[in-house]
Amino acid sequence: MRIAATIELTDDEPTTLQRWSRGRSTPSRLVLRAKIILAAAAGQRNDEIAAALSTRPRTVGVWRNRFATARLAGIAKDAPRGGRPPVKRDEQARRIVKITTQAKPADGATHWSTRTLAEHLDVSPSMVQRVWKANGLQQHRIKTFKVSNDKHFVEKLVDVVGLYLNPPEHALVLSCDEKSQIQALDRTQSGLPMKKGRCGTMTHDYKLHGTTTLFAAIEVAGGHLITECMLRHRHQEWLKFLKKIDSETPDDMDLHLIADNYATHKHPKVKRWLLKHPRFHMHFIPTSSSWLNLIERWFRELTDKMIRRSVFKNVGRHTEAITQFIDHHNDAPNSFVWTAEAEEIMAKISRARAAMDNGASG
Repeated sequence: MRIAATIELTDDEPTTLQRWSRGRSTPSRLVLRAKIILAAAAGQRNDEIAAALSTRPRTVGVWRNRFATARLAGIAKDAPRGGRPPVKRDEQARRIVKITTQAKPADGATHWSTRTLAEHLDVSPSMVQRVWKANGLQQHRIKTFKVSNDKHFVEKLVDVVGLYLNPPEHALVLSCDEKSQIQALDRTQSGLPMKKGRCGTMTHDYKLHGTTTLFAAIEVAGGHLITECMLRHRHQEWLKFLKKIDSETPDDMDLHLIADNYATHKHPKVKRWLLKHPRFHMHFIPTSSSWLNLIERWFRELTDKMIRRSVFKNVGRHTEAITQFIDHHNDAPNSFVWTAEAEEIMAKISRARAAMDNGASG
């Protein structure tokens, strides 16, 4: 006749076992094991514990003996099971990863679903899902990117980042751009306000009452905005905005303007005007590098906080709302602090290009 191992707990073990046995986030198998050991420590027999916990006496005996041998660590971690390694399952997992990352469905779809891949490989959809999760594969998601191919990328990057990190003395650095075609949208039906347990609602369709273009320049040091809403964004409007910057900044300070490569910024008439106003110094970011222009960060804030959820009956009200948002910003201006060194950015660009080259060759 077998005699069950005697369980005597140390001073610290009851606290841990009680926590495991009651924890809502504790795995159910560990909850059962903790209850088995607590009952065994109370002097109960294996058959009594099994009946009370709706399990088998053999299961109780296994975890009782394992605790007696390895204490808490013995029940917290599953022991390796016997038998041959799951060769077929591992081979199927490798096939799932290979097909997912290197092939496309024959029906012309751009990516696999769990069911289409399971049918293709004659496995269960649940196995495909487990393998995807274990390998961090998310077929339903994709990220967009753009690496600049500007031949003068390094020079422009160093120039702009240098202005952010070490601005020249007796000068203002301004990040400038247009946010074009801002739509004055009116929803076709009234939405419901947000309440407890329910988010606010808006109809997916809308009425368009016109558009406006916002020209904006933010002083990198202080965060003050110089802005103007106009109906179009040609070189004439850009010139008008440059003249406004000229009139609203101290005459005795040089102006370093950071802008993108939009054609209106380099129009011959604009160039001639700049030659007549030598305190203006233009600095162009590399192509496909809008992230390098700080005003884009403020445009995103404008969109998220004001434009996206607003309703406008006409362009006039739309422009008024934008102006009020800008005035509120200028009452207590704050800028966005640039911290990345040019070398850090170049290292990331190099890694991105290397990944693209490897992907193309693969």
